[in-house]
Amino acid sequence: MAVVGGAAALPLIFKLLLSLLLCFNSSPSLTQAGKWVPWEDRYPFIREASSFSSSSNNANNNKAYDYIIVGGGTAGCPLAATLSQKFSVLLLERGGVPFANANVSFMQNFHIALADTSPSSASQYFVSTDGVFNSRARVLGGGTCINAGFYTRAGPSYIKKAGWDSKLVNESYPWIEKQIVHRPNLAPWQRAVRDSLLEIGISPFNGFTYDHIYGTKVGGTIFDRFGRRHTAAELLASANPKKLDVLVHATVQKIDFDTSGKKPRAVGVIFKDENGNQHKAFLSKRKGSEIIVSSGAIGSPHILMLSGIGPKAELEKLNIPVVLDNKFVGQGMSDNPLNTIFVPTNRHVEQSLIQTVGITKAGVYIEASSGFGQSGDSIRCNHGVASAEIGQLSTIPPKQRTFEAIEAYRRSKKNIPHELFRGGFILEKIATPLSRGNISLVTTNADDNPSITFNYFSHPRDLKRCVDGIRIVEKIAKSKHFTNYTQCDKETLDKLLNMSVQANVNLIPKHTNNTQSLEQFCKDTVITIWHYHGGCHVGKVIAPDYRVLGVHRLRVIDGSTFEESPGTNPQATVMMMGRYMGVKILRERLGRTAGL
Repeated sequence: MAVVGGAAALPLIFKLLLSLLLCFNSSPSLTQAGKWVPWEDRYPFIREASSFSSSSNNANNNKAYDYIIVGGGTAGCPLAATLSQKFSVLLLERGGVPFANANVSFMQNFHIALADTSPSSASQYFVSTDGVFNSRARVLGGGTCINAGFYTRAGPSYIKKAGWDSKLVNESYPWIEKQIVHRPNLAPWQRAVRDSLLEIGISPFNGFTYDHIYGTKVGGTIFDRFGRRHTAAELLASANPKKLDVLVHATVQKIDFDTSGKKPRAVGVIFKDENGNQHKAFLSKRKGSEIIVSSGAIGSPHILMLSGIGPKAELEKLNIPVVLDNKFVGQGMSDNPLNTIFVPTNRHVEQSLIQTVGITKAGVYIEASSGFGQSGDSIRCNHGVASAEIGQLSTIPPKQRTFEAIEAYRRSKKNIPHELFRGGFILEKIATPLSRGNISLVTTNADDNPSITFNYFSHPRDLKRCVDGIRIVEKIAKSKHFTNYTQCDKETLDKLLNMSVQANVNLIPKHTNNTQSLEQFCKDTVITIWHYHGGCHVGKVIAPDYRVLGVHRLRVIDGSTFEESPGTNPQATVMMMGRYMGVKILRERLGRTAGL
């Protein structure tokens, strides 16, 4: 079957099947009678933000909530499902639902979701000041709706460093896994990567495992055997429907505080619905009630600053009333830099996203994807990690990478044979980058992205590890298993790679031992794998229990609190964290009566 470059390229029979599946439910939920259940029936507590009545919601009546969670993403959904077992919860999500969205629900459309820059897209496009293209999730389920699906846990040393209870951690991961995680059917490209990793010494082979272990392994995936994505939004099926309200298209403008006491006290949130109308949701006055921000590494510090918690000078510049001066909000941002090599083939390859990973002792992770750049349309679009434009615009300085420059670049590719892009990518990601950046406000509009800087490779150790990683990837591309799979001899491979470099498409040039050249390659071709983190660090913005320092009744629970990205890919640990903290909060509040 031809690889898709867009919905129009799908064979007619597949489109008919896709339509039928989406008519029923993109989430495979069955009743006891074996019938498909529409998502509206499975999640009756999800509704549009405009249905919320501000007039009937105030702090003095029974409709005030025990917990208000800002952000229905990777951490927010399992957190809301857990807290709703015992208390009333309001979950506010700025995007729509992932169900019945073909770009989210099907692996074949992974690249289309990233290429969609429309206001209703599940991914919100942004360009960091470094000049790297990126996406933020804007949908219930968060990053689990637009990522490559790979599921792997954090290692024991990470758990210990985070100060988490290992027993509860080991109970929380399976809670996620039983609901939405699958064992992948290993694609040919992934098998070639696995065998090549072992051939060049990234050993031992650890088989299929969720555990973070040195060597080569096959991890879990949130795509099932039919290629359907299962997101964090499906964890809401474990909620108590009588105690949970989920509002979609609810964009939180700011958290509201009572500043009459010694410390500011969170009392509610102000949000905008899909029609632009403003509402206010109130927090219950019951002891223990809290607002929890779970809007991700960019969204959470952004919300805090819009609410008046952040660097005083920056807030005053935009006339935001200062609730709490904290210079660390939005600081220490980090993104794991990704560099890739495209390996061409003389035939179509099956689409695959990350299934195999090499966990090296050189401080880099090796992963792979295939089959998303094989149509004429694909090479003219930015599809993120699956794009033929990986590391695009490498000859243009970052600050000159304007939309006009991007369009000119795309036009220049029209005469490039699309056969050149037939194949797959080998990905090299730095494990624990030392380079740090920050986010800062541009406007007071919550819909606008803040200014985001990651300072890729500003630390020399990161650059050295990238060079080491590229050399590993080159070895894989030239290994016996890969040359057998691609049916390219060394001369043919070098010719294709050199041709692609001349065409200004970011494919790897022929092998070189010139360190300076590889350092420049790393800098020019850096992209993201969406594993950014930081901005609300423990000890600087929040306490070890995730309560925001200096204010009452406010926590942050998500990847913005991480010093390092967990495991090779963070989604498993972020979801686990939502469940873990939900159970922990209930046990702290109810003791043994929590029953969890």
